[in-house]
Order: sequence, then C-alpha cells, then structure tokens
Amino acid sequence: MRKLILLIPLLLLFVHCRQQPAIPTGLVTEKAMVVSAREEASKIGSDIMKKGGNAFDAMVATELALAVAYPFAGNLGGGGFMVYRKSNGDIGGLDYREKAPLAAHKDMYLDSLGNVIPDMSTKGATSAGVPGTVAGVIAVHEKFGSIPLEEILQPIIALAKTGVIVTEKQSKRLEYYKKQFIEANGDSTKFATNFMPGDTIKYPELAATLEKIQQNGRDGFYKGEVAEKLASFIQEKGGFITEEDLEKYEAKWRYPVVFDYKDLRIISMSPPSSGGVTINQIFKMIEPHKISKYGHNSTKSVQLFTEAARRAYADRNYFLGDPDFVDIPLDVLLSQNYLKERMQDFSFENATPSSKVSHGKVEILESTETTHYSIVDSEGNAISATTTLNGGYGSKLYCAELGFFLNNEMDDFSAKPGVPNMFGLVGAEANSIAPEKRMLSSMTPTIVEKDGTLYMVVGTPGGSTIITAVAQTILNVYEFNLSMQDAVNAPRFHHQWLPDVVVFEPEGFSEELKTELKSKGYNINEERTRIIGKVDAIRILSDGRLEGGADKRGDDTAVGF
Repeated sequence: MRKLILLIPLLLLFVHCRQQPAIPTGLVTEKAMVVSAREEASKIGSDIMKKGGNAFDAMVATELALAVAYPFAGNLGGGGFMVYRKSNGDIGGLDYREKAPLAAHKDMYLDSLGNVIPDMSTKGATSAGVPGTVAGVIAVHEKFGSIPLEEILQPIIALAKTGVIVTEKQSKRLEYYKKQFIEANGDSTKFATNFMPGDTIKYPELAATLEKIQQNGRDGFYKGEVAEKLASFIQEKGGFITEEDLEKYEAKWRYPVVFDYKDLRIISMSPPSSGGVTINQIFKMIEPHKISKYGHNSTKSVQLFTEAARRAYADRNYFLGDPDFVDIPLDVLLSQNYLKERMQDFSFENATPSSKVSHGKVEILESTETTHYSIVDSEGNAISATTTLNGGYGSKLYCAELGFFLNNEMDDFSAKPGVPNMFGLVGAEANSIAPEKRMLSSMTPTIVEKDGTLYMVVGTPGGSTIITAVAQTILNVYEFNLSMQDAVNAPRFHHQWLPDVVVFEPEGFSEELKTELKSKGYNINEERTRIIGKVDAIRILSDGRLEGGADKRGDDTAVGF
C-alpha cells in the first residue's frame, strides 16, 4: 500500500507532463496573426484586421500583396486553394486552381510520333493555364468580406508603386532565373537586371492592373482592357488562352476532406487538390501505432511515416484528378478496411519496395515553387491558403504591360500517362488534359481542431513534398510536443512512392539513422538534397493566444497584434 501511495504522485506528474503543451518559441500575439512568405504581405494582411477587417478580408490582402512582394510564387497569373473555418465552426474550401483553355486537348503536348515535346508544357505561353487567383479572392470577398475591396487594395497598390526591397534570398533567386527570364522575354525585360540585396523593385504596371480590379472587381481582370491585353499577349507568344477563356473562368466552392486522427479533427483541401485525400490516408495508416513513443525522427517513426506515404502516393497518382471530370472512389480510398489492408505487409524489419505496392506505372513530379499563408483573426476565423504559378516565376513569361508572370500550370496534367512531369510525378488517365479541366495538385492547406476548438492552421509550398511536410508539422506539435516554431523548423524527410527513395533535408539526420534504414532495404537519396517546403503555420495556445511558425528556410514572417 505504501508503495502505491508513493507511486501516485509520480503517475500524476507523468500525466501532467504529457498534457503540458510545448512552450512557444515563435511570435506570440493576443488577437490576430498572418504568417506568409514575406513580411510586407503579412503586415498588410495583419493591418487590414487591425482596421476592423476579418480573416477573409486579410486573405484578399495577403494573397494580392504576395503578387507584389513575392512574384516567385505570389501571383495574379496563377491560382490556388483555400480552406476556412469560421469562429462558429462552419468550414468550407475554395478551388481557384487554373483551368485548361478551351482549345486544350489530351495530346496537345505530343509530337506526331506521340512523344512529349520538350519544354512545351513548362516554358512560355504554351504552358499557361487560365489564371484563377483574382476570381478566387473576389469570390471570398463577396461571400465573407466585411470591409470594401477598395480599402483592402489601397496599401497593395501603394506597395507596388513605392516598391519592394530585395532580400538576400530573393536576389539569389532572381540571379538563378535570369537566363530563363531573358530566354522567355528578351534581354530588355526588367528581370534582365542584376538585383542586389537592398535594391528596390517597383511595379507601376502591376499597380495599374490592381487599380482596375479595385474599380471593377472580377471584371477588372477577366473582361475589358486587362483581359484583351492578356489574351492578345499570350496568343502573340503562341499560347492558347483567349478572352472567352478568361470570361468563362470561375472559382468553385468545394467541401473539404474532413477526418479524425486520435482526438484531432483535420480539415484539408479536396480534389483537384490531392492534399486532403493523401494526408488522410497517411494519418489513418499511422494511427494504430504509438508514434510518439518511437521518438521524433527516430528510425521507427521515419519508417512508419515512409511506408504510409509510399502507399498513399501510389493511390494519389493513379486515382486522383478533377472531380468535375473523373469519378474518384473516395469512399473506398478512405475506408478503414482498405487502409488497414494497405498496411498489412508493413514490417519494421524491412522496407516494402515500391514495385510491390500497386499502381506502379506512375510517378509524380510537380513544382516546389508555391507559397502558403495562414491567418487567424480576433474572432477566431481561420484561413489556410496555398497559391502558385507552378514553377519558380511560373512560365518565366512576364506580361510587362500588366506587370505579372504567367503560370506554367499545364505541366501538372499528365501530358502522357506514365511519363513523369518536371517534378518526377507520374500521372494516370484521371489527370489527362481536357478543355476547362483543372490539373491535379499537391497543395494541402489544412486546419486542425482539437476537442472541438481551433488548434492549428498549417500549409506549405513544396510540390509533391507538400503533403509530407504538412503531415510531419502536425505530428511534430501533436505527437512530439514541439512548439509551432520548432515544429516548422524541424528537419523533414520525404517519400512519394516513385522514385523509390527516401529524401532527407541536408541537415538534421544522422548517418547512423541512414545506415540503419539502408540495412532494412531503404534507398536513401545520397545526392545533394534541397530543403523540403517552407511551412507557415499558427498554433492556438490554451489561453487563446496565437503562436506563429514562420519557416526559417525562407524570408517568411509572422505579423500580428
């Protein structure tokens, strides 16, 4: 009895420790926050909320400010996805993904022998899909906005006119892509200049385009002068987008993928984003295991995650596409029995080769050059949004008269089923090209609830690595008890079924870990690896304050009040 009495305080201490969330290490604010790829965009979004705007007004502001401050992926010429959760618990999603033009067809990127024509779907005007960003933000503002559009756009127009200061990372990126800018636009393009850190880039033409949107809303971009200039510019350069394509484009409200993982409720984007479905499968395959007991980034936790991701990506590449064009068997793919069966041959002793995991004829490549932002307002409305041009600076084609880059999003279709795209992703028939179809994406804007209340807002760029980066960030906070900032900074790894290699970020994983995995039959990418994602996330602390996680891998910044 005496022993039992002595044990009780220890047990209580253990239970208490387990429940204590990590002490925040990122920016903490009382009421509202925006975390995005550039401080200028985060500040404009935060200021809109400080003035009385809500998270939806801040989304419009942040999205369009990124077009000015972060043209690498922020855009008017691209598209994206957004998931929201209102303070009353209502949830929804918006698909403002680009569409194939009306002139598009299944074999448009193949030569007379049926081979993929190099560069046609990745560079210049032929690679551009119909942009959705402006339609997306206008749809959000019309449905949920609380202050006038004119007021939201004013500071963004001012930023475009006064200019954006070049950071060290931006200077390196502009230098890296300079040759491609000149190839696409000629050597008189403004991006043929050498931009040094501290220089200012002004965008007067972009300011004028934003003024048209400020005055006329959606029609300021998709009809009239801007649409005429954009369509004729694209066609002069050999592309397919017409004024009719622009006028017909509409963003689409879609219900998110929602599922439980232990005592979390995860709300993520539905197809044509593959994010929600794939992350759902990964979490459900992990759930029967006590991953927190294995330890953060330990051999066992890396193995378990890799094997779940391997199986989920095999399904992603084969079954997923635009739900308006293909029937996706979600009820089967997300069922408990199916996922249990998928993991039946998993063992901690040996790797399961990808060749033994079904649907082995497809591999996925998708651009990593996307951007994400997370927003929470003072009422508790939350937004997770990911937007992209596909490649860095999209097609590299810059419409100088309107002040923005065009996407190269057509490459996210399967130009030819079984042939990898620029990111090594292999697609199937479900993602083949058709007029007005939206291309499959890995973008995974996600909101997490715990015990019925808002817990986390998270997302990242990173092409096919987005899904694994978002899943690992959630696990870092929930299973491994890291703060939001530490969870975002933590080293990441990735497996996407094909190619059958585990990719580790350059720092943070020991040689012992890699050797142990190799001994179990895992192929490790030994080449110089890139960073995986740039996660921007917000954690809601138990006292209601907000902790930002702004990824140290970029110029990402959290701003709030």
